[in-house]
Amino acid sequence: MSMTPPFSDVVRINQIGAGLSRRLEPDAEARQRIARALDLQGLEGFAVDFEIKPTPSSGEWTMKGRVVAHAVQTCGLTLEPLPVDVDRHFSIQLAEAAPEQTDEIEITLDEDGADLIEDGKIDLGQYAVEQLVLSLDPFPRKPGAAFVQPQEPNEISPFAALKALKDRDAQD
Repeated sequence: MSMTPPFSDVVRINQIGAGLSRRLEPDAEARQRIARALDLQGLEGFAVDFEIKPTPSSGEWTMKGRVVAHAVQTCGLTLEPLPVDVDRHFSIQLAEAAPEQTDEIEITLDEDGADLIEDGKIDLGQYAVEQLVLSLDPFPRKPGAAFVQPQEPNEISPFAALKALKDRDAQD
């Protein structure tokens, strides 16, 4: 089962040439899909500026950009709407995936490695949503909202019922 991304804008690497600049501003319908996918109450504004340039020395591409958004999250304590303004710059290295030559799969965890470009395509829409997610607080809290620990119930001794019976018998 493949999941349809909430927003997509695909660029082929052969379209980049010496560089590519693009601004993405999803329409209201796309913003609703993104808000649903990210469990937001609303996404009133969302724009991402991309600049992709080749790095000739390494055969990779550098994608720089800026994400600006006005989202409405839900406060994790009060469940009230929490407006959030996002303004974040980002930089991502991209490299074309090497063709597979063997049936064996080798997995390496390289945190500083470049994102791989599959089938010669870069989905700027997915990168836009990803950068928005990275800009949002995963545990949003309204200013002044504080968690109040519920009072623990008094521990009732297993012998309390016997004591109550004994006291009742003593009164009779």
